[in-house]
Amino acid sequence: MSIEQIKKALKESAELKLQIANTMAEQVSETAKLISSAIKSGRKVMLCGNGGSAADSQHLAAELVVRLTGKVNRKALPGMALTTDPSILTAASNDFGFENVFSRQVEAHGIKGDILIAISTSGNSPNIIKAVDTAKKMDIVTIGFLGNDGGKLGSLVDLALIVPSDDTQRIQEAHITIGHIIISMVEKSLFSAR
Repeated sequence: MSIEQIKKALKESAELKLQIANTMAEQVSETAKLISSAIKSGRKVMLCGNGGSAADSQHLAAELVVRLTGKVNRKALPGMALTTDPSILTAASNDFGFENVFSRQVEAHGIKGDILIAISTSGNSPNIIKAVDTAKKMDIVTIGFLGNDGGKLGSLVDLALIVPSDDTQRIQEAHITIGHIIISMVEKSLFSAR
Protein backbone atom coordinates (compact mmCIF):
# COMPACT_ATOMS: atom_id res chain seq x y z
CA MET A 1 0.00 0.00 0.00
CA SER A 2 1.41 3.36 -1.00
CA ILE A 3 1.44 6.50 1.13
CA GLU A 4 -1.32 7.90 -1.07
CA GLN A 5 -3.46 4.79 -0.56
CA ILE A 6 -2.97 5.06 3.21
CA LYS A 7 -4.01 8.72 3.16
CA LYS A 8 -7.02 7.86 0.99
CA ALA A 9 -8.19 5.13 3.39
CA LEU A 10 -7.83 7.42 6.41
CA LYS A 11 -9.69 10.23 4.65
CA GLU A 12 -12.51 7.86 3.66
CA SER A 13 -12.88 6.76 7.28
CA ALA A 14 -12.81 10.34 8.55
CA GLU A 15 -15.31 11.55 5.94
CA LEU A 16 -17.72 8.74 6.80
CA LYS A 17 -17.54 9.61 10.49
CA LEU A 18 -18.22 13.28 9.69
CA GLN A 19 -21.26 12.18 7.68
CA ILE A 20 -22.43 10.12 10.65
CA ALA A 21 -21.94 13.13 12.94
CA ASN A 22 -24.23 15.16 10.69
CA THR A 23 -26.93 12.52 10.14
CA MET A 24 -26.96 10.02 13.02
CA ALA A 25 -26.18 11.91 16.23
CA GLU A 26 -29.82 11.83 17.34
CA GLN A 27 -30.05 8.04 16.88
CA VAL A 28 -26.79 7.54 18.78
CA SER A 29 -28.14 9.65 21.65
CA GLU A 30 -31.44 7.73 21.64
CA THR A 31 -29.52 4.43 21.79
CA ALA A 32 -27.51 5.58 24.79
CA LYS A 33 -30.72 6.62 26.56
CA LEU A 34 -32.37 3.24 25.87
CA ILE A 35 -29.36 1.36 27.23
CA SER A 36 -29.04 3.60 30.29
CA SER A 37 -32.73 3.18 31.07
CA ALA A 38 -32.57 -0.60 30.67
CA ILE A 39 -29.54 -0.89 32.97
CA LYS A 40 -31.16 1.40 35.56
CA SER A 41 -34.13 -1.00 35.48
CA GLY A 42 -31.92 -4.00 36.23
CA ARG A 43 -31.75 -5.24 32.66
CA LYS A 44 -28.75 -6.26 30.54
CA VAL A 45 -27.27 -5.67 27.11
CA MET A 46 -26.66 -8.67 24.84
CA LEU A 47 -24.65 -8.33 21.63
CA CYS A 48 -24.17 -10.57 18.61
CA GLY A 49 -22.52 -10.49 15.21
CA ASN A 50 -20.45 -12.59 12.80
CA GLY A 51 -16.77 -12.29 11.96
CA GLY A 52 -15.53 -8.75 12.62
CA SER A 53 -18.94 -7.93 14.05
CA ALA A 54 -18.51 -10.81 16.52
CA ALA A 55 -15.27 -9.18 17.62
CA ASP A 56 -17.09 -5.84 17.95
CA SER A 57 -19.75 -7.56 20.09
CA GLN A 58 -17.06 -8.86 22.42
CA HIS A 59 -15.22 -5.53 22.47
CA LEU A 60 -18.33 -3.55 23.42
CA ALA A 61 -19.46 -6.11 26.02
CA ALA A 62 -16.02 -5.80 27.62
CA GLU A 63 -16.35 -2.01 27.72
CA LEU A 64 -19.65 -2.38 29.59
CA VAL A 65 -18.44 -4.95 32.08
CA VAL A 66 -15.00 -3.47 32.72
CA ARG A 67 -15.15 0.21 31.77
CA LEU A 68 -14.51 2.44 28.78
CA THR A 69 -13.05 5.52 30.39
CA GLY A 70 -10.01 4.86 32.53
CA LYS A 71 -10.82 8.04 34.45
CA VAL A 72 -14.02 6.53 35.83
CA ASN A 73 -13.91 3.92 38.58
CA ARG A 74 -17.39 2.46 38.39
CA LYS A 75 -19.26 -0.75 39.05
CA ALA A 76 -19.55 -3.31 36.28
CA LEU A 77 -22.45 -2.99 33.87
CA PRO A 78 -24.33 -6.06 32.56
CA GLY A 79 -23.14 -6.69 29.03
CA MET A 80 -22.67 -10.06 27.35
CA ALA A 81 -21.50 -11.07 23.90
CA LEU A 82 -23.34 -14.10 22.55
CA THR A 83 -20.28 -14.92 20.44
CA THR A 84 -17.86 -16.23 23.05
CA ASP A 85 -18.74 -19.74 24.27
CA PRO A 86 -17.45 -22.36 21.82
CA SER A 87 -19.45 -25.16 23.47
CA ILE A 88 -22.73 -23.29 23.04
CA LEU A 89 -21.85 -22.05 19.56
CA THR A 90 -20.93 -25.50 18.28
CA ALA A 91 -23.75 -27.37 20.05
CA ALA A 92 -26.41 -24.93 18.88
CA SER A 93 -25.02 -24.97 15.34
CA ASN A 94 -24.83 -28.76 15.29
CA ASP A 95 -28.25 -29.41 16.84
CA PHE A 96 -30.32 -26.51 15.50
CA GLY A 97 -28.35 -25.05 12.58
CA PHE A 98 -26.07 -22.03 12.47
CA GLU A 99 -29.02 -19.70 11.84
CA ASN A 100 -30.17 -20.42 15.44
CA VAL A 101 -26.81 -20.01 17.17
CA PHE A 102 -27.74 -16.62 18.71
CA SER A 103 -31.51 -17.02 18.99
CA ARG A 104 -31.03 -19.99 21.36
CA GLN A 105 -28.93 -17.81 23.64
CA VAL A 106 -31.41 -14.93 23.51
CA GLU A 107 -34.10 -17.41 24.51
CA ALA A 108 -31.94 -18.73 27.36
CA HIS A 109 -30.64 -15.44 28.80
CA GLY A 110 -33.01 -12.71 27.68
CA ILE A 111 -35.84 -11.22 29.68
CA LYS A 112 -38.39 -8.55 28.90
CA GLY A 113 -36.79 -5.12 28.86
CA ASP A 114 -33.28 -6.32 28.03
CA ILE A 115 -31.44 -4.87 25.03
CA LEU A 116 -30.13 -6.88 22.07
CA ILE A 117 -27.57 -5.11 19.90
CA ALA A 118 -27.48 -6.92 16.56
CA ILE A 119 -24.38 -6.08 14.54
CA SER A 120 -24.40 -6.82 10.81
CA THR A 121 -22.65 -4.84 8.09
CA SER A 122 -25.06 -6.20 5.47
CA GLY A 123 -28.16 -6.31 7.64
CA ASN A 124 -28.97 -9.68 6.10
CA SER A 125 -27.23 -12.28 8.30
CA PRO A 126 -29.77 -15.09 8.87
CA ASN A 127 -28.56 -15.89 12.41
CA ILE A 128 -28.78 -12.22 13.41
CA ILE A 129 -32.27 -11.94 11.92
CA LYS A 130 -33.38 -15.02 13.92
CA ALA A 131 -31.91 -13.53 17.11
CA VAL A 132 -33.86 -10.32 16.53
CA ASP A 133 -37.06 -12.26 15.81
CA THR A 134 -36.66 -14.19 19.08
CA ALA A 135 -35.89 -11.01 21.02
CA LYS A 136 -38.97 -9.24 19.68
CA LYS A 137 -41.19 -12.15 20.76
CA MET A 138 -39.74 -11.75 24.26
CA ASP A 139 -40.24 -7.95 24.44
CA ILE A 140 -36.49 -7.36 24.29
CA VAL A 141 -35.52 -4.01 22.75
CA THR A 142 -33.59 -4.56 19.51
CA ILE A 143 -30.96 -2.18 18.19
CA GLY A 144 -29.19 -2.73 14.87
CA PHE A 145 -25.65 -1.61 14.12
CA LEU A 146 -25.96 -1.95 10.36
CA GLY A 147 -24.48 -0.80 7.06
CA ASN A 148 -25.39 -0.50 3.39
CA ASP A 149 -29.16 0.16 3.24
CA GLY A 150 -29.82 -1.65 6.53
CA GLY A 151 -30.82 -4.85 4.78
CA LYS A 152 -33.67 -6.92 6.22
CA LEU A 153 -32.69 -5.97 9.76
CA GLY A 154 -33.20 -2.27 9.05
CA SER A 155 -36.96 -2.68 9.23
CA LEU A 156 -36.97 -5.46 11.87
CA VAL A 157 -35.10 -3.78 14.74
CA ASP A 158 -36.65 -1.20 17.06
CA LEU A 159 -33.81 1.24 16.38
CA ALA A 160 -31.55 1.01 13.33
CA LEU A 161 -28.15 2.72 13.27
CA ILE A 162 -27.35 2.38 9.58
CA VAL A 163 -23.86 3.48 8.59
CA PRO A 164 -24.21 5.01 5.10
CA SER A 165 -21.54 2.94 3.35
CA ASP A 166 -21.20 -0.30 1.42
CA ASP A 167 -17.54 -0.77 2.39
CA THR A 168 -17.37 -3.44 5.12
CA GLN A 169 -14.19 -2.17 6.73
CA ARG A 170 -15.45 1.43 6.88
CA ILE A 171 -18.76 0.21 8.35
CA GLN A 172 -16.94 -1.78 11.03
CA GLU A 173 -14.74 1.21 11.90
CA ALA A 174 -17.86 3.32 12.26
CA HIS A 175 -19.64 0.68 14.36
CA ILE A 176 -16.88 0.58 16.96
CA THR A 177 -16.71 4.38 17.06
CA ILE A 178 -20.48 4.62 17.53
CA GLY A 179 -20.30 1.90 20.20
CA HIS A 180 -17.60 3.76 22.11
CA ILE A 181 -19.61 6.99 22.01
CA ILE A 182 -22.74 5.21 23.25
CA ILE A 183 -20.95 3.50 26.12
CA SER A 184 -19.26 6.76 27.08
CA MET A 185 -22.70 8.39 27.22
CA VAL A 186 -24.06 5.50 29.29
CA GLU A 187 -21.20 5.85 31.77
CA LYS A 188 -21.85 9.57 32.06
CA SER A 189 -25.58 9.02 32.50
CA LEU A 190 -25.23 6.35 35.17
CA PHE A 191 -22.17 7.60 37.01
CA SER A 192 -22.17 11.35 36.35
CA ALA A 193 -18.68 11.09 34.88
CA ARG A 194 -17.47 14.21 33.12
